[in-house]
Amino acid sequence: MTTERPTRPRGRWQVLLLASVFFGPLVIAAWLYYGGDSLQPEGRANAGALLEPITHIPDALPESPLLEEIQGRWLIVYDNQGACDESCRDALYTIRQSRLMLGREMDRVGRIFLHGETAPDTVFIADEHEGLVTLTDATLSELLIDKKPDELAAGGYYLIDPRGNLVMYFHPDIDPGEMVDDIKRLLRLSRIG
Repeated sequence: MTTERPTRPRGRWQVLLLASVFFGPLVIAAWLYYGGDSLQPEGRANAGALLEPITHIPDALPESPLLEEIQGRWLIVYDNQGACDESCRDALYTIRQSRLMLGREMDRVGRIFLHGETAPDTVFIADEHEGLVTLTDATLSELLIDKKPDELAAGGYYLIDPRGNLVMYFHPDIDPGEMVDDIKRLLRLSRIG
């Protein structure tokens, strides 16, 4: 006696399996792209504020003494138009430490102290801040203050790229490590300077 097996629609299941192998990744990718926000990595916020629109300092101030200092380097600029008191000295310390924290990349970054008519203490600068460039340029100071977002505290630090573009502003109470993270990211992405 022979027993017959019931025939199953094997062909249909094979087609469905083959279709799921082909279309499954497409469906998952579309879901992640259009609606899978819960699986997206969180964005990284900059510690500094991007200054938009970008200001090209050589075009805006062709006579500025700052142009001689760019020379294909990034610049951290601290602007203080009054006497260099304790907060000014702390700011100079912050930009010095930030540059040192860049390690082998620190040669790509210069430091500028933009001061007013009151000359800084040259002995203090020479002893504590070797390599710091001091400049007086009232028009550059006005430009920097004008480009700083109004909602951010004054007295911070400006970052200028090797082409002379005013790129970022860092608030005065920033932790040097946070400033360095932003600068390192820019240096890593930059093909210049």
